[in-house]
Amino acid sequence: MKKKLLFNLLILTSIIATGQKMDSDKKAIIASVESHKEQLIKISDSIWALAETAFNEIGSSKILADYAEKNGLKVTRGVADIPTAFTATYGSGKPVISILGEFDALPGISQKASPVKEPYEEGAAGHGCGHNMFGTASLGAAIAIKELMQAGKIKGTVKFLGTPAEEKFFAKVWMVKAGLWDDVDVNISWHPSAGIEADVQSGLSLIDFIVEFHGQTAHASADPWNGKSASDALELYTTGINYYREHILPSSRIHYHIQDGGQVVNVVPDYSKLWVRVRDPKRKIMLPTYERVKAMAEGAAIMADVDYKISLVSGIYETLVNRSGGEIMQENLELLGPISYTEEETAFGKAIQKATGKPEVGMDSKIYPLKETEENPGGGSTDVGDVSWNVPNINLGVTVAPKDTPWHSWAVVACGGMSIGHKGMVYASKAMGMTMLDLFKNPKLVDKVKEEYKMRKGDEVYEPMIDGPAPINGN
Repeated sequence: MKKKLLFNLLILTSIIATGQKMDSDKKAIIASVESHKEQLIKISDSIWALAETAFNEIGSSKILADYAEKNGLKVTRGVADIPTAFTATYGSGKPVISILGEFDALPGISQKASPVKEPYEEGAAGHGCGHNMFGTASLGAAIAIKELMQAGKIKGTVKFLGTPAEEKFFAKVWMVKAGLWDDVDVNISWHPSAGIEADVQSGLSLIDFIVEFHGQTAHASADPWNGKSASDALELYTTGINYYREHILPSSRIHYHIQDGGQVVNVVPDYSKLWVRVRDPKRKIMLPTYERVKAMAEGAAIMADVDYKISLVSGIYETLVNRSGGEIMQENLELLGPISYTEEETAFGKAIQKATGKPEVGMDSKIYPLKETEENPGGGSTDVGDVSWNVPNINLGVTVAPKDTPWHSWAVVACGGMSIGHKGMVYASKAMGMTMLDLFKNPKLVDKVKEEYKMRKGDEVYEPMIDGPAPINGN
């Protein structure tokens, strides 16, 4: 009885907040998510505690796939020759609406569900991007759609894709290449955020590659003239990159991480290694910058008189925006209204802000108008971009952490393991389920989204920026 009263109150609050009416099928989506809520929270918390990194998400993948199977979806594990990737489908025929689910963590940012920095396990990984909530919310939405199909309310196919290794390696590129979206009409995605919005901004394309230098060892004092220093080449290379930064567009980015610069001080090192990343909001600008940075590695090798090797890791496209889809999502956000927080949750959020040196303003879950799409939005990158160049994509951001929280940090990990994150996750599940419902019920909406996709893509031919199989055992 109490649960029914609470559900009715949720519906009434949404109607009052937006002035819109919610039909019975959308009420059914909300009711489904609410009925699975406790289990979804348990799943999210389990993935949060496991905190498994790229291609190591054995437990996290299994938890999600098992729950999908338990709820009547047909699960296929190990798709695209990736052990932790899977699909979970229900229904038949058109339209086919897919939804993404990520679940990998970031190394070295383990954190308890506490507003002060306090590792859950010293040196371990943590969900500093909220992927414990990402896959869970998306699966909740897919199950809600499945239940409406089962009840005979809608027809078509819902397809949940368990997509590992987003933080490193970008597994969706291999999954796209394997054809997992070939039959899909529209894709739905979301990402944990510090605000709620139908996301109509792109991201940055990027390419990752490894540079290795090979020289000759020698005693660093007795006969250094007999040595050829791979470390010298590495330093010359990074110096060249840093001078080059002045001459790239403000929208572009170059990062590198030194993985091996030599082992001891009294040996001229014969080996060095670094990971390099080039980004830009436009792939057509990023690629020439990449070629220039690659050429600089040869120059560094010549100056140090060593050999060099460049190995492609992976590359991803910028996200192809779909405003038609964003408008559908926006209507459902306005229908749901903002998330409400308890005094304790607001205090937790302000404590996070205090600990990270941000204004102590608390949570932001207001529903703002749909933003204009920026030409060069900045920000990060995601392999959702590769999906969006193969099928229309509708994206969502939902509050799971206080305003201005540093992302990829312990602060996001903390919020993802307690009720602030839980509320955002459940909200995202409802919003995506309602948006998927609109697409299943109205073929004209599907056509409109697909028409914009074709217009924005133009004559661009998608070419995956990978070489060989996914680096399942990579590091």
